[in-house]
Amino acid sequence: MIGRITGLVLEKNPPQIVVDVGGVGYEIDVPMSTFYNLPASGQKVSLHTHFAVREDGHFLYGFASEDERAAFRQLLKVSGIGARTALAVLSGLSVSDLAQAVSLQESGRLIKIPGIGKKTAERLLLELRDKLGKTLPGSIAHIPQGGAGTAPDNRSDILNALLALGYNEREALGAMKGLAEDAGVSDGIRAALKALSKA
Repeated sequence: MIGRITGLVLEKNPPQIVVDVGGVGYEIDVPMSTFYNLPASGQKVSLHTHFAVREDGHFLYGFASEDERAAFRQLLKVSGIGARTALAVLSGLSVSDLAQAVSLQESGRLIKIPGIGKKTAERLLLELRDKLGKTLPGSIAHIPQGGAGTAPDNRSDILNALLALGYNEREALGAMKGLAEDAGVSDGIRAALKALSKA
């Protein structure tokens, strides 16, 4: 089991990043909450990880905090929730917001996340009710501004990230209409997700 990785950020293609550890590049899928807090390419990063072995391959998931990883693992235990959906949940809600939704049994907040229908949301709330509340932290730390890059490249990265999270192209492009032309990738994704959550 790979529980933690420390290395240099080589590539950032949300929701996947590549981290160089001693000359070996590890492909790691991360939720947007972790992606927002990543340092610039070439900088050192340390992530809590979850290693999954499936019939179609080996997969590594990275998280900025132990709380995020714990929430991800709890989500995987819910019937019908796979890794991609679990990442989408953590991209749409912070751990504290998720725990609050579970505590208050607010299925409406979960239904707005791609891949989560009413039945799945209700099952998720039911199965997490006694598990998630005990691990609850405060709200996620301040999210830094997006990194440098040309605006067209940024918009392409933002679109690809939204598509990878399960939104269709129409929804993604609609959410991006209000973005500033020079919006950074992290800021753009965050603003687009906020717009989509209100849709």
